[in-house]
Amino acid sequence: MIRNMGRALMLDVDFYSHVARTPVLFWQAAAVVTFANMFAGIGSSIATGSDPLVGGAVGVATGVSGWVVWSGVAYLVGVRVFGGDTSYRAMLRVVGFAYAPLTFGVVPWLGFVGAAWALLAAVVAIHESMAFSTRRSFATMAPGWVVWLGLAVGINVALGWDFFSTWRV
Repeated sequence: MIRNMGRALMLDVDFYSHVARTPVLFWQAAAVVTFANMFAGIGSSIATGSDPLVGGAVGVATGVSGWVVWSGVAYLVGVRVFGGDTSYRAMLRVVGFAYAPLTFGVVPWLGFVGAAWALLAAVVAIHESMAFSTRRSFATMAPGWVVWLGLAVGINVALGWDFFSTWRV
């Protein structure tokens, strides 16, 4: 799994193409999502002076639910709007590995770098999963990410996790 995360971080197009075609990698993708978001949540909690256990748990809850929703929206946009050819499970796998850069979020303030990197990785992942142009891949990725962001903010607000107002410099 560590080697696969490294390939995902390197934006290896052959790797993402392989992931799209290899159903057995589903649980690895799920583990990447879980651990990457746990680390990002811990980093956010460190930056805000909050409890790292709570931060990790909120990160996992937000990340896993966001993964399912983001992948679903990307699948629907890619298949229904742009005529792509993939399955929802394949989309879960490639988007799951695109979460790998979020592991850098364990270091406060590197979470933003990891998030930007993850967006780029998702474009590469969708590009390989659906054999789209980069422009179509971005247009497929963006709506799902917007929905994911709204979900993440909603979960954080519902749980009282107000990290935007308490970031320490």
